[in-house]
Amino acid sequence: MGQPVDVAFLGPEGTYSHLVAEKRFGRTARLNPLPTILDVCQYVADGRGRHGIIPIENSSGGAIHETVDILIAGEPRVVIREELSLIVHLALLGRRRKPIRTLFSHFAPLDHCAGWVRKQLPGVQKEVTPSTATAARLAAERSDAAALGSRRLASMYGLDVLVYPVEAEVPNITAFLSIGAGPGPAGHSRKTTLAAKLPNRPGALCTFLETFRTAEVNLSRIISRPVRGSPREYAFMVDIDGSPALPHVRRALADAKRTCVELRVVGAYPVRRPYKS
Repeated sequence: MGQPVDVAFLGPEGTYSHLVAEKRFGRTARLNPLPTILDVCQYVADGRGRHGIIPIENSSGGAIHETVDILIAGEPRVVIREELSLIVHLALLGRRRKPIRTLFSHFAPLDHCAGWVRKQLPGVQKEVTPSTATAARLAAERSDAAALGSRRLASMYGLDVLVYPVEAEVPNITAFLSIGAGPGPAGHSRKTTLAAKLPNRPGALCTFLETFRTAEVNLSRIISRPVRGSPREYAFMVDIDGSPALPHVRRALADAKRTCVELRVVGAYPVRRPYKS
């Protein structure tokens, strides 16, 4: 048998990043919770053969800007190896037969379940936390509090599952990236992510995008972010369908590079089927 793989994830333990890391790499992996996305990326960049799991987008909250900024800047230098996703079903965690006066939650679950919370927990004070695991920990410290999170947090923090699943107004899907210090094993790449810096002149973005339309390459995501230290200048993270090994994608990338100040491939990778929480 091979050595267990080292996998860092956005902690603390019990987060959905933790759950995705377990589902992807198994419980025999050495799983390391780290406090920030930057810490996860630095851990991966500093060690050969390490893996990382970081969130990239929530279906209601949108893109995770810390992740996008790191990938665009290329510091620490990491490569996307896979796109993973989790269909999230939330639970209300607390203590049976105890009144609920405060509800702790990460902002995304509160948004997804806003209608249910208004109807089922009227007048309850809502407190936003950095993660669902933090929400459960805070709820466990009080007899009159509850949290929104995964069912596994109940056993971790001595809480009861009061309601499962909590009704959501829209599907709750969070996308994650599996990252490494270099490309993963060769295989079918369904998506390619690019980091692009464009000249600051009229029509630069239009000219850049036109290269993909001409080559019939589909863009599935484009995110603009301000360039730190350069007011009114923006860089872009762009996802395209297909691998650079495909002739029409290779041609599009060559044409696009001529329109950019800098164009870098952040990863060409497969997209795995969604996991369920």
